[in-house]
Amino acid sequence: MEKFFLIEALQLQQLIEVLQNRGYAVLGPTLHQDDLVYDEVRAASDLPVGWLDEHEAGSFRLIRGEAQTFFGCLVGQHSWKQFLFPANLRLWQARRQEDSWQVTAFNDEEPPYAFFGVRACDLAALEVHDRTFARGRHPDPVYQGRRDQTFIVAANCTRSVASCFCASLGTGPQAASGFDLALTEVLDQGNHFFLVEVGTERGTAVLDSLNHRPATEAEVAAARGLVAEAARSQSRSLETEGLKEFLYNNFENPHWDRVVERCLTCGNCAISCPTCFCHDVQDRIDVTGEVAERWRYWEVCFSVDHSYIHGGAIRPSPRSRYRQWLTHKLATWVDQFGCLGCIGCGRCITWCPVGIDLTQEVRWLKAAAVEAAASKTQKSTGEKAHGNH
Repeated sequence: MEKFFLIEALQLQQLIEVLQNRGYAVLGPTLHQDDLVYDEVRAASDLPVGWLDEHEAGSFRLIRGEAQTFFGCLVGQHSWKQFLFPANLRLWQARRQEDSWQVTAFNDEEPPYAFFGVRACDLAALEVHDRTFARGRHPDPVYQGRRDQTFIVAANCTRSVASCFCASLGTGPQAASGFDLALTEVLDQGNHFFLVEVGTERGTAVLDSLNHRPATEAEVAAARGLVAEAARSQSRSLETEGLKEFLYNNFENPHWDRVVERCLTCGNCAISCPTCFCHDVQDRIDVTGEVAERWRYWEVCFSVDHSYIHGGAIRPSPRSRYRQWLTHKLATWVDQFGCLGCIGCGRCITWCPVGIDLTQEVRWLKAAAVEAAASKTQKSTGEKAHGNH
């Protein structure tokens, strides 16, 4: 069976219509008030055609590009988790019925989603949530129900931005799995087409509804070359070899005090992270006393109340909360779920108001550990020499 196919750029509209006709709500990157957000895509023109995103530590902006590409923008502050793991979710409602209560569980009336233009790093994030919410001992019924129905059209990255470091984690820029269809956009010397890779049988069924043909070796090579160049262009990286053990052995690393001098504990890094899933559950009742509800809300581990137990918070200081976030993301997550909680998308770097860079902080933590060990050795040597006198 052929693996790679080609569709012309103009057929992107037809692909959207095929998905809509199959009952999917097509969601993809759109522009709203100078921001890149995921919203309903009714036509290919709703995509950020001709726009590019620029990222630096603590900085994001949209600029006009020279090429009229559909997928020139990579990722904004938002992620796909908002649709599968909603920020605000009513779990149940209870209404007073004379001397008893009538409880109604949450009824998910959302249509099946088609995620359009999912980046490889975000596919890795969905896999992380699958382990947490769908394949654990207690699956989340809302997440699992939505996830099972979601059709995924991936978009391989043909460019990287300054905050990307997915290549060092093996999570991008090439989508390897987790998609129904994967597109690589090629615009070269007037030729504008998409290389299409099929990932599932339902992906085949959708592609069969479009005019397509097998891709030539030259077309595959052209698309693969763009993705490879995107990987080579990444300037940031995260070395994960031995990282878990290092963080476990460095709870008192002196660099924690330095990073917290900049950290505002605002939680932007956690909210924008596509894998973070801290949440709170709250009960409330209306003023009449007739209707009670239980809601689940997104929460972040940077708030003092997040670690509150009987008697007080166990992480009262900003130092302890930043350390918890980074250590959980890169160490304890591995023990809990068998993978990192980081997928190299760089959102936490871009959307940190003071530009804290996770990859740099890890390098500084390692440097501080080396410096502390050298200082300890020097002190010990000096004490021995003094004792010999």
